[in-house]
Amino acid sequence: MQRVKIASHGPEFSRLVYGTWRILNNQPTVQEINRRLQFCLELGITTIDTAEIYGTYQVEEQLGAALALSPGLRDKLELVSKAGIYVPCSYHPDRRTAHYNATGPRLIKSLDKSLRLLGTDRLELFLVHRPDWLTRADDTAAGLNELLRSGKIRSAGVSNFSVSQFDLLNAHMDQPLVTNQIEFHLLHTEPIHDGTLSQCEKARILPMAWSPLAGGKLFDAANPAAQRLAQAAASMAARYDGATLEELAYAWILAHPSQPLPVLGTNKEDRLRTAVKACDIQLERQDWYALWEASQGRRIP
Repeated sequence: MQRVKIASHGPEFSRLVYGTWRILNNQPTVQEINRRLQFCLELGITTIDTAEIYGTYQVEEQLGAALALSPGLRDKLELVSKAGIYVPCSYHPDRRTAHYNATGPRLIKSLDKSLRLLGTDRLELFLVHRPDWLTRADDTAAGLNELLRSGKIRSAGVSNFSVSQFDLLNAHMDQPLVTNQIEFHLLHTEPIHDGTLSQCEKARILPMAWSPLAGGKLFDAANPAAQRLAQAAASMAARYDGATLEELAYAWILAHPSQPLPVLGTNKEDRLRTAVKACDIQLERQDWYALWEASQGRRIP
């Protein structure tokens, strides 16, 4: 597994990131979560992505319990978490409606809770989960800057920010932001055209790509774009030792010059192996564009 520096002033991550958004879907035991983390480590996937809101605020606590089962495991991993989304739930009956809050004090409070639940004294990367339309950028930056100074986070970034939102927040940071975690896959190619990936390349930071398989929509036989992609993948599979659409979809993301880090969302070991296998695929230029055309249902301009 290749390792990369996400930014010159940022941490070193594995080329693939294990995402925990759906890790509680099958109600795993803490022991099973521990085994999942150990399996990722065996594959060379050392970067684990989570968020305060995942599992309706339950995932971080379960991850922390799983890490505690194996002393030393946490220090073999890079932990990424996010904060800023707050929704009504049984844990917070006082909340009347879902909302964003990226004020400095709120981010600090959420980060402290994340550290406590995860059983660690620092995060390698802390992200603002969504832009907060009611908070000034200097307020958000003040919280992130304080966390950086304290050593509780080694680097800061954002998720789902536009180019202008990223620039605004970054202008107030003492230490530049190191990533923008965005939706990017064959059924959502907008980051290529809206400047998001170009901005990352210009800043020499690596983006992170969530939902790299479009949440399974890539394999929806009723989806016209998925049908076209299945046909395109079948036509080129022989050039890549029989690679599947799943493998080619990962390879397509990995081939982009901004070097996105796919955030894997599967709970199945065989699919984690598939993702790792895709790292060895070097897509030919014409095949990369053929997949883009299949996804769009039209030729390039």
